[in-house]
Amino acid sequence: MKFQNPDDTICAISTAQGVGAIAVIRLSGKKTFDIIYQIFSKNPHDLSTHTAHFGTIKKDDQILDEVVVTIFKNPHSFTGEDIAEIACHGSTFIQSEILQLLIDKGARLAGAGEFSLRAFLNGKMDLSQTEAIADLIASTSAAAHKVAMNQMRGGFSSEISELRQELMNFASLIELELDFSQEDVEFADRTQLVELLSKIKKRLTSLVDSFKYGNVIKNGVPVAIIGAPNAGKSTLLNKLLNEDRAIVSEVAGTTRDVIEDTITIEGIEFRFIDTAGIRDTKDLIESEGIRKAFDKIKTASIILLMFDLEGFKDQEIIDQISMFEKNSVREDQELICLFNKSDKVKVEDRVNLKDVGLFISARNGEEINQLKNVLVDRVKLTNNESNSVVTNVRHYEILNRCLNGIDKVEEDLNNDIPGDLLAMDIRDVLNNLGEITGEVTSDDLLGNIFANFCIGK
Repeated sequence: MKFQNPDDTICAISTAQGVGAIAVIRLSGKKTFDIIYQIFSKNPHDLSTHTAHFGTIKKDDQILDEVVVTIFKNPHSFTGEDIAEIACHGSTFIQSEILQLLIDKGARLAGAGEFSLRAFLNGKMDLSQTEAIADLIASTSAAAHKVAMNQMRGGFSSEISELRQELMNFASLIELELDFSQEDVEFADRTQLVELLSKIKKRLTSLVDSFKYGNVIKNGVPVAIIGAPNAGKSTLLNKLLNEDRAIVSEVAGTTRDVIEDTITIEGIEFRFIDTAGIRDTKDLIESEGIRKAFDKIKTASIILLMFDLEGFKDQEIIDQISMFEKNSVREDQELICLFNKSDKVKVEDRVNLKDVGLFISARNGEEINQLKNVLVDRVKLTNNESNSVVTNVRHYEILNRCLNGIDKVEEDLNNDIPGDLLAMDIRDVLNNLGEITGEVTSDDLLGNIFANFCIGK
């Protein structure tokens, strides 16, 4: 993303593309009200901030549309500049005509995320807050919305700023010592610095650990349903979705490709993946489906391993679970074992499986609600009830660099490193923390971030 002149007045359609009841066209910059005055039936200079006004938009002497224009005067606006938002009828013709009219009068089309970029540059929000805007727009569940809203309102960045400020105070004292090095004066208590480093390290570790939870909340929890043919995988998927999404048949090998769909449970989005039954087969198409099943196992956060209680004895099931855990389950994955067709066998006789997994009947829907509760619990276990949750890969990588930097500073203290080198290593940590909120940044970094935003935001 190449930055253009910040003094330009920019415009863009801020609502989704296509025909709708209304569309909103946003205008921001120094010439906003001068441009609006040329095309709108009322003078925006005479109007109060944060007010909406009904009138007409004219092109020459022709009325293009009846609209509502909302006025936001600087600095009390999203970007910190003068803003006007035109709510017009949703005709694509009307939208394009008004947009072209604004350009003819002196505005230019906004780049991706340029309104949010200006909000950051004008100090209306820090960098992590502007990034949360994109997450808020993309949120598809209550949990994702909650996390993004907390970050946009500064919950995460205030925590980072607090840690950074405490460390900066110590760095300043150590650098002050360097000015009095001839007099052998010590301003910074090394014991307190060790305690501070321990506190910061604990908090950073908690934030890094929260990324696993934050990532699945942001992108949905991938859940792979695995098992032998006729274990009831497709029946379970249909029951979870409450619709006939997958074909169910007594014929083994019916599911030959991956079937995916999503549901939301207690505000958390789960992406269920029904896979081909795992078995030895010479059928080329079925073999490809089985290969895809193992690929989905690798990408899943949770694996539902299903067994047909009628088809296997207890020890056979236990042996297969042990082998599957050893060969196919990583430490960062959750495995939930499901023993299907509990409506057709005497569950009380299968005591060896009681503590190994969950007895269900995919056909009758028995214990499906319990399974949903288990899924939610497994996701929430990774959160450690952290107030701030990391969902951004950029933040996650920076926090890991900060942890490595804290380790280096602790090593410096243990080795009684000279103050100038100690101060340098602390400054590295401070710079890394500053990259999260944008206190330390570059045009390349900003370009990479805002290039992923939508036009009009």
